[in-house]
Parts: sequence; structure tokens; C-alpha cells
Amino acid sequence: MPTRNSLKIYSQNSYYHLYNRGVEKRVIFQDEQDYSVFLSYLKDYLMPKNREALLDQIATTTSKEKDRALKLLKLNNFSNEITLLAHCLMSNHLHFLVKQTKADSIDRFMSSLGTRYTMYFNKKYKRVGTLCQGVYKAVLVETDEQLLHLTRYIHKQALASQGETLRSWEAGQPCSYPEYLGKRKTEWVKPEEILTFFSKTNKKLSYKSFVNQEAYTEPIVKLTLED
Repeated sequence: MPTRNSLKIYSQNSYYHLYNRGVEKRVIFQDEQDYSVFLSYLKDYLMPKNREALLDQIATTTSKEKDRALKLLKLNNFSNEITLLAHCLMSNHLHFLVKQTKADSIDRFMSSLGTRYTMYFNKKYKRVGTLCQGVYKAVLVETDEQLLHLTRYIHKQALASQGETLRSWEAGQPCSYPEYLGKRKTEWVKPEEILTFFSKTNKKLSYKSFVNQEAYTEPIVKLTLED
């Protein structure tokens, strides 16, 4: 029997919670370099591709820079298809909250990202085979309440692992919470749509206050990582 949320029917212009973890719950990010490489791959796929600049690099730069420019030029790009609203990378699993514009965007995006990172990981650690536990899981987000609470669920994953202080989680699990608090600007992370639901001037109605609340007013069990 297929695992929950592994069978996916996608719709265009819809929101999805995507998640996966290491095969046998193994660690998939072993050090800071692994996190950094994965985030760089996200940037490559989600930032608009500057073809003119890449072509200029191919024509004028050194062989190493030229090789990277050639690879980026050939690389799939999803800047017009995938919007990343929130994310969190844990040592043995990951969470994304995304919006896609085409019905097949997520599948192509996750396939490209997963294949590329697995190749990097296997080469670095001298291993073979799949890295994650089967196909990634995806759940359609159907209400605004679910959308908001999923961002909180994703960010609290990182907060719980490192403690609640700004200093600790900035140096800990990579996530999009700093973008939501205005502490960091990342062009390929888009918190603006979620932040429209919260106040910029009233701390009690701020996004940070929402994340710090303990109670959940909308069930999200079916949208989160299974055991």
C-alpha cells in the first residue's frame, strides 16, 4: 500500500506542503557544507536565469567559471513556476511550502533538486543508491488557515531543534523564519503573501507572536510528516 501523501494529483495555481526524509531516517545533511550546497541548488532553480550574463561569462572568464556558467545555462529553471513561501532543512528531513503555476511544476522541480543533491551527497560520502525515503510527499493546502499554520509548523521545527532565541537558530537549522521577521532578505524566498495576514506595528498581532502561540486553531495533522 502506498504511504500517505505519496500519490499526488497536482493542480495549477495551488499551494502544497512538500516534505521528505532520509531513507531509514538517515541523516541527509551531515555538515554545514551540505546545507550550503542544497540552498545553493534552491537558489539556482528559483532565481530567474540571466542568460546574457551567463553567455558573457562563457565568452570571457576562466575555464572553471566557464564550466559553471555552462552548467547553469543548461540547468532547469522554475522561477516562473514555483514560489517558495517557507522552508526548513533538518538533519534528516526537509519541508517546503510552495505555490506552483503549472500542474507539473512541482514534480519536475523536486525531481531535478533531489537528483542533483543525491549525486552531490553520494560523491562526497562515497555511497550509492537513493538518499531519501521513496518519492517526496505532497499535500494540497486547501484553506488560508492551513496555509498560515503550515508556515508556523515549518518554522517551529527549526526553533525546537535550536531553542527559541534569534542568535541560536540563525546559526542552527536553515529555515525561512529570518525572512518572515525582516532579519534577512533572500530573493528566492517569498514571505510577503503570508505576512499580509499579520500586523507590522502591533506586536500582539505580528507573525512572531503567531509563531510563539502554542495552540493550533486549524487541524494540520494530515499535512505534516508521518511517522
